[in-house]
Amino acid sequence: MSARRILLAAAAVLLPLLGAAPVWAQSPAADLPEAIRKQGFIRVGIEATYPPMAYKDPATNERRGINVDLLNALGKVMGVEIRYEEMAFAQLIPAVTTERVDFSGTAMSDTAARRETLSFVDYLSTGAQIFTTTAQARGAKEAVDFCGRSVATPRTTNYPRQVQEWSDAHCVAAGKPPIRVIGTDGAAASRLDLQQGRADGAVLGAEYVVYLQSLEPGNFVTVGAPITRGLFGLAFAKKDAALRDAVAAGLQRMVADGSYAEIVRRNGMERQALTAITVDQGE
Repeated sequence: MSARRILLAAAAVLLPLLGAAPVWAQSPAADLPEAIRKQGFIRVGIEATYPPMAYKDPATNERRGINVDLLNALGKVMGVEIRYEEMAFAQLIPAVTTERVDFSGTAMSDTAARRETLSFVDYLSTGAQIFTTTAQARGAKEAVDFCGRSVATPRTTNYPRQVQEWSDAHCVAAGKPPIRVIGTDGAAASRLDLQQGRADGAVLGAEYVVYLQSLEPGNFVTVGAPITRGLFGLAFAKKDAALRDAVAAGLQRMVADGSYAEIVRRNGMERQALTAITVDQGE
């Protein structure tokens, strides 16, 4: 058996044991498509304004973040150059579907609505995370400890609805007072409301809370696990299944050899790591 087939077999073993392994893990699809081999590089669209996923180092203006680290390592595993094209988040999906880029390397939630036009390689979990300051924690260890307390969260996101639904199911249904949701104009405003005492806690993406904790060590504490769970995926046009499968297999090799875990650890996101790379498995 060739070394390549051994690696693919190992990747398949790591996948969930329910049902057959996905086609991309069984087939020789880990080979780059001919068009990409001829091109000599992969064009990756990226939005570099969301730490710790992808952002610019203010001191050097260089790209940083877990997505950048994973994609750079993936290029080495696949033996191909990764060329980034920076753009606003709103431009990513059109750029993928019109072939301006080969795929999106930004942290994009894999959702049913987006899968109508895209296909995703899922590489990290995400979710709505309750957090507070050390001074305001008052013994809160789990999300239910926030029943009857207030949280600030951006009103333009799904977080207000998700907090309300979680509160109804886990606070109100248990005879406890609901979590009070304070809508804000964004992540910075939510953080300010928390720090100035207008809210007992805040709800943001789990990965962004990791970033805030790195900026102010010891000041912010998470309260239990995220109250929702989703998957971040690299987004591909549906017709580009061959490239999608090659990228999925490359990332699975990184899971198998430990380089994925090391990159996740280096970025402080161990709690959001996956044990296997999946395709189109978001909720």
